[in-house]
Amino acid sequence: MGVYHAGSRAVQDRVGVREQADHVGRSVGRGIREIAAAFLELQPLLVVGAAAAGRVWASPLTGTPGFVRATGPHRVSVAGGALPSDPLATAYATPGTPVGTIALDPRTRRRMRLNGRLTPTARGFTIEADQVFSNCPKYLQKRQSYEFVPDRRPGEPRHTAQLADHQAGFVTAADTFFLATVHEGGADASHRGGNPGFVRVDSPGELSWRDYPGNSMFLTLGNLAADPRAGLLFLDWTTGTALRLTGEAHTEYGEDRRVRFTVREVIETPAALPLRWSAPEYSPANPDPAG
Repeated sequence: MGVYHAGSRAVQDRVGVREQADHVGRSVGRGIREIAAAFLELQPLLVVGAAAAGRVWASPLTGTPGFVRATGPHRVSVAGGALPSDPLATAYATPGTPVGTIALDPRTRRRMRLNGRLTPTARGFTIEADQVFSNCPKYLQKRQSYEFVPDRRPGEPRHTAQLADHQAGFVTAADTFFLATVHEGGADASHRGGNPGFVRVDSPGELSWRDYPGNSMFLTLGNLAADPRAGLLFLDWTTGTALRLTGEAHTEYGEDRRVRFTVREVIETPAALPLRWSAPEYSPANPDPAG
């Protein structure tokens, strides 16, 4: 399979960036280089995107650094802890499941994406890579440090069909979220960032955000053009609360591109992650969300 499918090509052509996309696409490969392997082994958090039971979700996995590691030139092993009632639990246990992953390090404002197919193991799963690549630090907030909170235990997951008032506040206060998308035969997990307010809650059942200029690959918007299912993950970087949403998204093209997301299900897990990060330094690339 090439770097781009028909959905991504359609978006690139609509925006007029096919040549730039071809140039950037040359950096995408299957091999996990030494520098990428070293980066993965330093991370306490991995976000996984996949489809399960007909819906697409983005879920976090955590562990002490080394819980994600390269075990071959095209393979990573993941032994991290899933959250209670993780909607991707069946995906983790199903051989051949297409998954997208993103490892993001706020300390260095670096991020790495690895997409491939999953094989369950006794301790978690492995992923045989189809695509491995890094992204620029644009729109990524810097957090200088983190600590493990050993006595933090996940609370009972709360399942709802729409956003409650406090969850809407959580979303509008966010400076970061993760976005899972799929296409026929593949999956992807990406990052979206901006100053608080960059995600708008238009109603309890609908969110929207501007699609800021990026690397011109349009993997995410291309996936949505092919399959509108999507999963969103918002994290509280201090308390560890995780807010996962699943639904459908579509892109509105105009003077500014805007993605509109319809909520189908919400899972909120208090104190989900045993990580406490320092306060953010907002990226100088972040546009004014009111603009």
